[in-house]
Amino acid sequence: MQIRVLGCSGGICQGVATTSFLIDKDILIDAGTGVSELTLEEMRNIRHIFITHSHLDHVACIALLADTLFDGLVGKPIIVHAQQETLDVLRKHIFNGDIWPDFTALPDNTNAVLELNTMKAGISIEVDGRSIEMITVNHAVAGVAYRVESGGKAFAFSGDTTNNENLWSALNRHDSLDLLFIETAFANKDIELARLAFHYCPELLADDLPRLRHRPEVCISHLKPGEEDIIMKECREALPEWELKQLKSGDVFEL
Repeated sequence: MQIRVLGCSGGICQGVATTSFLIDKDILIDAGTGVSELTLEEMRNIRHIFITHSHLDHVACIALLADTLFDGLVGKPIIVHAQQETLDVLRKHIFNGDIWPDFTALPDNTNAVLELNTMKAGISIEVDGRSIEMITVNHAVAGVAYRVESGGKAFAFSGDTTNNENLWSALNRHDSLDLLFIETAFANKDIELARLAFHYCPELLADDLPRLRHRPEVCISHLKPGEEDIIMKECREALPEWELKQLKSGDVFEL
């Protein structure tokens, strides 16, 4: 299994994009602005998108991807997997004819280029030998994490979250975890903002990461542009027994 980081930032600027991870060649986890790093040929390989939550930095490129690939998707839609609450937001606020055309019904209801699939937390979906499990987390809107397993190797992405028990207990129910992407959006000086926005800062992450009984490679995601150095410094100070890496666009992991 290959995980390619298309975007992993909490904002945008030159060389920095918001969250999207490419699993092998055909699965996206989230579809933030990082999707634009793909070539047209690479985009044509996308068959599934698993969405963590409805915030724009994680869904912005679903609409653009459908528009870009429209002709090639007629009769073979991209399947978008998410909680019902998330799909309801996409229907109401994105694919509503005002913000963007309703690609869940175009060119017609029987040949729509996007198929929305409701997925429930605690359930796993098998996609060509890869098992994708949805795990409820604690965010300002309905949010989930994903654990992906293939060939006995496992990767997990927290999505956007703050302190919670469910993520860690769900990961601990499995025998192993090889790679973890965990968000830490704010520096400790913004801890109150982190709490209000339901994100981790290093101090809050240090309360939770020790709950994990596995020792995967841990990569910090969703850092605010310009704050990366201080967030990583504070993460390492708060969790000195863990080896932590700053996740960056262009990173590739092989499991």
